[in-house]
Amino acid sequence: MPSFNQLALIGPTASGKTALAIAYAKQHHCNILSLDSLAIYKKIDIVSAKPSLEEREGVKHFGIDLLYPNEPFDVTTFIRCYEEARSTSIQEQKGLVIVGGTSFYLKSLLEGISPMPPISKATQERTQATLQEGHATLLAIDPEYMQHIKPTDRYRIEKMLNLYYETGLSPTDYFCQNPPLPTIADPLPIYEILVDREVLRERIRQRTHKMIQRGLINEIFYLEKTYTKAPNCMKAIGIRETLDYFDGVYSKEELIEKIIINTARLAKRQRTFNASQFKEKTSLVLPELQKLLLG
Repeated sequence: MPSFNQLALIGPTASGKTALAIAYAKQHHCNILSLDSLAIYKKIDIVSAKPSLEEREGVKHFGIDLLYPNEPFDVTTFIRCYEEARSTSIQEQKGLVIVGGTSFYLKSLLEGISPMPPISKATQERTQATLQEGHATLLAIDPEYMQHIKPTDRYRIEKMLNLYYETGLSPTDYFCQNPPLPTIADPLPIYEILVDREVLRERIRQRTHKMIQRGLINEIFYLEKTYTKAPNCMKAIGIRETLDYFDGVYSKEELIEKIIINTARLAKRQRTFNASQFKEKTSLVLPELQKLLLG
């Protein structure tokens, strides 16, 4: 018998994960952990397609409405969310459903990440002073690791420069000496929703029109006015196209089509990732998965 009852539900965006997760949680006395890079933000409600308060009623959710859009986060945020969700669920004698389109976070929970050292102020200042040539510096000391990081990836370059200056170790050497530690130790069955490409495209189309009707444009107007275009979340699909619409790049009809096209491309990348990264899983179309999980 597993020490803790939990499962993960994955699938491309608009495949029906959220509704199935809530239905399962209500039926089987579970909490839910959302692994989504937009639903984690307060004020980003429509474009994130997060479940409404009415839909969430009766089911405790973790990983939703934690941060404001100008507050940064990384995978360690979801590690803390999982630890909180797990301990709370055990205390409440409930199970846990892990659900979300950002499967990278699920992979990180399963495989772990290497612990990072505290970064001193002196190191941070040195990194900022040399950030412009940071990619070249790191490429010279660790060409193997840096071949996977683009010169434009400021976030990862800054992180690796901090690591190098703080420890004196190349990224490869540091991660060899500090191997990742998995966060999820209990058994975790993974269920994947399979969706025909054309069926999914129509679901995406319907959801996009529904978002527009619910006030997506007004939501993005508020976000830009309050937080500017600077936060990383303002580059998300649905937000960046609406910002272009404000700038006169698209008509409203073109805006809708652009969101649909880019969401469909995202769904394709998600399916590819799930197929390559999660080998042991149960993959079924939605009606069959509903029957399996809900009876």
